[in-house]
Amino acid sequence: MPYEHGITVQENATSVTPPVQTSSGVQVVIGTAPIHLALDPLAAVNKPILASTWDQVVKGLGYSENFKSYSLCESMYASFKLFQVAPVVFINVLDPAIHKAAATDQAVTLTKGAGVIDVEGVLLSTIVVKSTDGTKTFAKNTDYTVSFNKNNRPAISVIPTGTIGAATGVKVSFDKLDPTKVTKEDIIGGYNAATGKYSGAELIRQVFPMFGLTPGLLLAPGWSHLPEVGLILDAKARKINGNFNCINILDMDTTVVKKYEDAAAWKANNSYTSERSVVLWPKIKVGNLILSHSAVEAASMAQIDASNDDVPFVSPSNKRLPISGTVLADGTEVYLEQTQANALNGAGIVTAINWNGWRSWGNNTAAYPNTTDPKDRFIAIRRVFDWWSNTFIQTYFDRVDDPLNFRLIESVVDSENLRANGYQAKGQIAGASIEFSQELNSQSDILAGKITFIQKIAAFTPAEHIVNILEFDPTILTNSIFGGE
Repeated sequence: MPYEHGITVQENATSVTPPVQTSSGVQVVIGTAPIHLALDPLAAVNKPILASTWDQVVKGLGYSENFKSYSLCESMYASFKLFQVAPVVFINVLDPAIHKAAATDQAVTLTKGAGVIDVEGVLLSTIVVKSTDGTKTFAKNTDYTVSFNKNNRPAISVIPTGTIGAATGVKVSFDKLDPTKVTKEDIIGGYNAATGKYSGAELIRQVFPMFGLTPGLLLAPGWSHLPEVGLILDAKARKINGNFNCINILDMDTTVVKKYEDAAAWKANNSYTSERSVVLWPKIKVGNLILSHSAVEAASMAQIDASNDDVPFVSPSNKRLPISGTVLADGTEVYLEQTQANALNGAGIVTAINWNGWRSWGNNTAAYPNTTDPKDRFIAIRRVFDWWSNTFIQTYFDRVDDPLNFRLIESVVDSENLRANGYQAKGQIAGASIEFSQELNSQSDILAGKITFIQKIAAFTPAEHIVNILEFDPTILTNSIFGGE
């Protein structure tokens, strides 16, 4: 050993654990997609598909602006076109093995060796091309090629060296997707004990194991106005994978609720009253497109999070929406003035108003007015609590099964208080603190390997109501006239 003389300084590794960076606004969207346009249609059925770019989502699921048939495209459009926010997890339940219809002997005219099957949803792999008299079946890539044109219709091109020759027509048979066969039961999904496979909303539980992402927003545009679907989404937002919580974004049925006065009763009668639900009325219009409000609101919330360091402390209310208007399902335009919109807010319903441009309007979860607890009433505070707890779980999961000693406890307390100070300094929370007390940790619990912390956190309430009291001051008037003499 070297001879030691003087002062020696040593450093220990920092006991503060850096937090795991999570994306608080990850949308998990359940619905139907035009998978006939995807690169591999069969690979996109009842499987979570993660998309971070427009190209990814189009290749993985296809895209169509027929939103009534393909509801996932509403969130594709809202997320990647309107708000340019990602990632989004899509779950398509439209299954070409089940939700299909067969077409036989459809005549296709050929002009200069080209023709179009003018039918939506055709599955390319099922197309069979025959002569007009049906006596000869032509071979793909030998006699003809087929691919989708810009209108998403299969275009047949005759190969000059093939046997179709100069024929002016052919007959085709094929299977096509039939979205009308998809039911709310498909959206709700379940578990098949025989195959060991999940479907529909049950696939939410696979998002974290597959991608390492915690769901932040659950939605099913085009379907969540059905109470059976809405209530299932609310249930699925709790204890995902036994650990994580999030909120769900639900629509109201605008074929039933055609005026704002009827919205509160519909919401109450259908039990859309959860602190984990954001309920919206009416629908949204962008140009000639009509979208579910949930698709637009969820994308907006994700974009707001991304603009604020992935901390969901900013309310989505009074934020600009790049839309043309609000409508009912039949396209009837809806214009709410502020007092009417406020009446919806008072019933726990979020809407949109046109105040020098369209903007979201409403801070309350669906639990309001039945609860006034800030953490369950306000959307932003509810989301901060969920985000904080989800992050805590991920940050300290590696500490589970470590020796239960003072070093472990001190590390958690120091790390959390340091984390809280950082967010407080940025103005993202009002403050937070964590304690380990003897009162909450009995000897029997410690011997059983259980320790309990208590953490208090204060998130900012939204400045929902700003009051300015005006008072006439005659002194000011007198001084104005007489110069203050």
